[in-house]
Amino acid sequence: MKKIKKILVYVGAFFLLGIVAICVYHQIQLYREAVILKNKGTLVEVEHQKINVYTEGHGDDTYVFMAGSGIAAPMYEMKGLYSKFSQEHKIAVIERAGYGFSDITNDNRDIDTILEQTRAALLQSGNKPPYVLVPHSISGVEAIYWAQKHPEEIKGIIGLDIGLPGQYVKHKMGQMDTWMIKGINLLTKIGLHRLTPSKVYNPQVMRQSFLTKEEKAIYQALSYKQFFNNNNMKNELLQVYENSLQSEKLPKPQNTPILFIDAIAEENKYTKQKRKDYRNFAEQINLADVKEVRGTHSIYLYKPDEIYQLAMAFMEEKVDSKERSIK
Repeated sequence: MKKIKKILVYVGAFFLLGIVAICVYHQIQLYREAVILKNKGTLVEVEHQKINVYTEGHGDDTYVFMAGSGIAAPMYEMKGLYSKFSQEHKIAVIERAGYGFSDITNDNRDIDTILEQTRAALLQSGNKPPYVLVPHSISGVEAIYWAQKHPEEIKGIIGLDIGLPGQYVKHKMGQMDTWMIKGINLLTKIGLHRLTPSKVYNPQVMRQSFLTKEEKAIYQALSYKQFFNNNNMKNELLQVYENSLQSEKLPKPQNTPILFIDAIAEENKYTKQKRKDYRNFAEQINLADVKEVRGTHSIYLYKPDEIYQLAMAFMEEKVDSKERSIK
């Protein structure tokens, strides 16, 4: 019995030393990586915190790119798609609190706070409405809520495999999911995420040619720095049910044109239900469409040209033509 206890003590001590070593290594790497973190965006002050907005291109419409949950460096990860738009249009990439070069805030990430920070940051960075929102995943909740609260600011929404408020309400996270999110948050604060780089940043980004060698290094460094080790990303997920419920209490944004781009890697029960949800939502909007694109959830990495063509066709043939006919 004494021998077993002794072994357990040694194992525990070895485990503890390993954790300490990883934590120290993580802090050293953060210090080294900080040297290359050069921001090309504009940091604006919102509620005593800095929010980063990256803008490029010119045009009458501003396409606002809104990243999904856990995308630590939106300005770099979404470049392959927004660079298509910026050739003929103005684009803005909003990096929410805790993302990219933005500061970490102490709020609980309720939907009104998130939205007001986004609106203020865009205005202060010189991007005025109306906007065409291009949300991905969880950002769909903010985009739809924005159209519900301030429809005059939104010319249209190009939804990239977005989560609908009704979906998050219907499929509320269980206690196990909550503990998993909190656990990942704790482990990344220690630095254990450095042991699994493919979970921290998307390897597909590193294989693409839309980023320079320097930008890829910054993308990796930002990912290690921001990935789920701050409370903004954690609270954003933990609050998604309440945020979605807030949206569900309001009428659908009937007058906001919405294009749902449904990413389908394989046909299964989940993809069929998602397609049904999009179509049901689209039926409640005056001008909406659902288009299927073959690929995984991060569809902007795999089909940027197809997405751009679908977005332009929707905006030019349906939204702009309708505006011209009204005038």
